[in-house]
Amino acid sequence: MQQTMIEHMGGEGAVRELVEAFYDLMETLPEGAHLRLLHERGQGMANARAEQFDFLCGFLGGRRYYAERHGHMDLREIHAHVPVRVEDAENWLLCMDRALVDCGHVGPEVDRLRASLRRAALRLVNNLGEWGVPKAKPAGG
Repeated sequence: MQQTMIEHMGGEGAVRELVEAFYDLMETLPEGAHLRLLHERGQGMANARAEQFDFLCGFLGGRRYYAERHGHMDLREIHAHVPVRVEDAENWLLCMDRALVDCGHVGPEVDRLRASLRRAALRLVNNLGEWGVPKAKPAGG
């Protein structure tokens, strides 16, 4: 039987460690500044830490805490109101990559995880303005 990614990483305790490392980096690195602003406009960093843990457990093949509470795990729906730029997705990925390294997660399985996270993060890039309002299209465009 093939091991799930959450099992490969060491279980829920390892996911908790990863989430904490990720948000610690986001809260301290200059690349996390705009991400922090987006979280502060929402329900705050403490809530984001809890929701990310719940989401990642299911995303990595473990218990789907997020879906149990919210009824789905659709990332685009979760972030539909958030203005996500390419730069934001890249900075999120930078923080997650550093957290993975800092937590000692390496190898081909983790490289596949990075690729999945990249696809997911870039799918969230949208055409919302600074406050989550769709940008107006230029006249004649």
